Amino acid sequence: MDLDPELYEGLPDPVRKAWERSLTSGRAAMSRRRLLRLGSLAAGGAALAACGIPPAAGSGGGTERRDPDHSKKERVLNFANWPLYIDVDDKNKKKRPTLNRFEKQSGVKVKYVEDINDNNEFYGKIKPQLAAGQDTGRDLICLSDWMAGRIIRQGWAQRLDPAHMPHAVANLEDRFRTAAHDPGRQFSYPWAGTACVVAYNKKATGGKKVTSVSQLLEDDFLKGRVSMLTEMTDTMGLAMLDTGIDPQKFTARDFDRTLARLQKAVDAKQLRRFSGNDYLDELNSGDIAACLAWAGDIVQLRIDNPDVEFALPESGYLFGTDDLLVPAKARHRANAEAMIDFYYQPREAAELAAWVNYICPVTGAKAEMEKIDKDLAEDTLIFPDAETIARGRNFRPMSTGEHARFENKFAKLIGA
Repeated sequence: MDLDPELYEGLPDPVRKAWERSLTSGRAAMSRRRLLRLGSLAAGGAALAACGIPPAAGSGGGTERRDPDHSKKERVLNFANWPLYIDVDDKNKKKRPTLNRFEKQSGVKVKYVEDINDNNEFYGKIKPQLAAGQDTGRDLICLSDWMAGRIIRQGWAQRLDPAHMPHAVANLEDRFRTAAHDPGRQFSYPWAGTACVVAYNKKATGGKKVTSVSQLLEDDFLKGRVSMLTEMTDTMGLAMLDTGIDPQKFTARDFDRTLARLQKAVDAKQLRRFSGNDYLDELNSGDIAACLAWAGDIVQLRIDNPDVEFALPESGYLFGTDDLLVPAKARHRANAEAMIDFYYQPREAAELAAWVNYICPVTGAKAEMEKIDKDLAEDTLIFPDAETIARGRNFRPMSTGEHARFENKFAKLIGA
């Protein structure tokens, strides 16, 4: 994706560089529209970016029969992904090294489109075709785990054939092999892992560390200089953990209790605002001293701003995945399986992770990353160690009725 340099005008240098290195989030990916919004924020504007809803319950269902596959005769693949969520050549932004290698090795021509800017928006785009039993025109899509689970539950995903994906089967890290939204990983494989953590600007905090949600909600020295995320699962999940509630097992009463705690902080003006990716600019400048943040953002920003730090709260952090799956009626399932398998080779996985800086789900990729960038190989936000992994928690799957009720309550809290 060749981005217009004018889109970066008005951004502080570290922020601009971070975006140029493909800063992205699987839950609120960058788009041309978001870049324009960031430019206006740097000039003093402010906006909220609502993003997503909670996980859909996974039943292990899905398309049981095999839809006709035309991969042998039609050596093509239509792949829909988030903007800036794949490696590009530093000198020629139109080239994508790993994707180009897949095309050369497989003989499959990939039509790569960046038309997923929001899970709900994309779901609304493909739902009519899926509900009507029609081809969406896409053979492979990348969606956040809760949305992938909804599609699987509704029977709109094709079961993947492990015989076509030997590298994926062998190299998928053990902790990704079980998922509430796709038990046994029969329909999806992670493109990347995501983590929501606490971040702070140590210059803005006067050198004080910020390591918990309690500090964000209660410490006087942070009053009015805290932001949280418009993504309900991450903000509520981290706040639940801080209250001693497991987001993997919470009740409606637990949700309301946590929401009331956040509302108290809003009423006391402890929280400055709720935001999407646009917290990045304010964290960099110190306009906000501390916030909830997506790990990939922080990996990028720390390269140019040593004042930015992160912490994994002792109570735990929110963990998720952005998953690849093949929609029902897609014409080229085997070609899609070949591509999934390609990216589960350690070398290719490492090169992808070096560019997007999100959690890599591939065993053996860390050793390959050491050949590319030793610092990234040691970064626990890309290759979590055992302690980091143990502290991660998912937001539990919810029924359609539950997620609608909880999302409406959360929307009132953030003023959406």
